[in-house]
Amino acid sequence: MPPARGVHLFYAWRPMDCIHITDLEAAINHWRARCTAAPDFALPSPMRELADAYARMIVQHATEIAPEALPAEALQAWLDWYDTLPDTPCIAICSTSQGDNECKGCGRSFAEVQHWPGMSPFAKRAVWRRIIAQGSALRFTRYAERAAERKP
Repeated sequence: MPPARGVHLFYAWRPMDCIHITDLEAAINHWRARCTAAPDFALPSPMRELADAYARMIVQHATEIAPEALPAEALQAWLDWYDTLPDTPCIAICSTSQGDNECKGCGRSFAEVQHWPGMSPFAKRAVWRRIIAQGSALRFTRYAERAAERKP
């Protein structure tokens, strides 16, 4: 069924802006690799803020947290981690331009490809988690070498 008149397709598919616990854990590990422990073994501030939020999620059995529920320093630490990741899953084999509803190259939907530049980092990570879990796009199979992260 097409969207109601006046409703833009973007809002029909748009993922909610949440941070998944696995992304919070990845951000903690990123900061752990970058920061050295203080002589008293206190966690550096970005790690401490992220770890506190992570611990609260574990206790509450939560898998997602709203960005606005994080302290400002934790959110900034997460965003700094996010900036180290590749922005787009595109591997330059786009089948949505050929009329497919889901790209065979990267696994994103036509709407996700179309609106990617305007999506929040949280929505982009939700898409990344979905396509990684599916693992069926060419970026994960036949052309995995194109998608391999290039380390400096």
